[in-house]
Amino acid sequence: MATPPISELNDRTRTIFKVVVESYLESGAPVGSRTLSKVSGLNLSPASIRNVMQDLEEAGLLAAPHTSAGRMPTEQGLRLFVDGMMQAAEPTAEERRAIESQIAGSGPIETALAAATVALSGLSACAGVVMVPKREAVLKHFSFTRLSATQALAIMVGADGSVENRLVDISPSVGDGALTEAGNYISSRLSGLTLSEALGRLDAEIRSHKAALDQASAELVRNGLAVWSLDANDRPVLIVRGQSNLIDESAAADLDRVRQLLDELENTEEIARLIDSAREAQATRIFIGSENNLFSLSGSSVIAAPYRDQGGKIVGVVGVIGPTRLNYARIVPMVDFTAQALSRLMK
Repeated sequence: MATPPISELNDRTRTIFKVVVESYLESGAPVGSRTLSKVSGLNLSPASIRNVMQDLEEAGLLAAPHTSAGRMPTEQGLRLFVDGMMQAAEPTAEERRAIESQIAGSGPIETALAAATVALSGLSACAGVVMVPKREAVLKHFSFTRLSATQALAIMVGADGSVENRLVDISPSVGDGALTEAGNYISSRLSGLTLSEALGRLDAEIRSHKAALDQASAELVRNGLAVWSLDANDRPVLIVRGQSNLIDESAAADLDRVRQLLDELENTEEIARLIDSAREAQATRIFIGSENNLFSLSGSSVIAAPYRDQGGKIVGVVGVIGPTRLNYARIVPMVDFTAQALSRLMK
């Protein structure tokens, strides 16, 4: 069923719908006509309100859970509310200070990003998530150690002192001399370059016959560098904090949904793909329930906003994951502010 636009709702229907959604987001409980009739300013009888709520249910905007006499918004109703009726509330001065102080005093960028998710999680009572910028390592030293006839261990030392190991498949015909030659070539000729820069220079030197390598060693160098590039692209770094916030007193009535959500949070690769899609919008994105396949079973919502580097390029995404019953008006601006604070940190 297609969701009717806001313009098709008359003033009375729009007001009742707005009150139902706001009451549900605050309490988490279905809202009945008798409760609504007591709301100041409606001046309608419970019977009149029931008729309007029935119309809203037929339009796919409200639903009656189980045998309850009350109504709650559907996912379509929440989308209509968020897009057309919600009045965003800017973060308070205290909330802004909490976010900025956590980020500012956290040292390296990765630590600051983790601190941002902790602050956002605590303020929103959701799970906080952040996509770490993909930064290519700068080479300092490289070596190969044979493990078997068909495998070697590639060891890379970065300019920042980091040491990483990867398994590389090799031909049984590759001798120990080729392993040493390949490692020495990378360390002497490609030191100080990123992985992609090193691969580019290797190919250029091979084309111009400047690479003092035989074919076996050249292939080994290429494979050794490529394994890191593929690894970085296929395994985006995602930081998730505050999963315990999703298990509160209100969750006790819906433990199956919470268990499903916690299971979904274990799938970091799929979460990273979902969060990363917020880059496309260039601004804060809101996924409600089944609008994203990953959290369709648990009926959860995701609010995510991109942050940028000093050149204005989007380098990561920060956000929250929680139940569809979120205080969107408060949390959406909070996520946006956190993204802006991270962008300032990156400059």
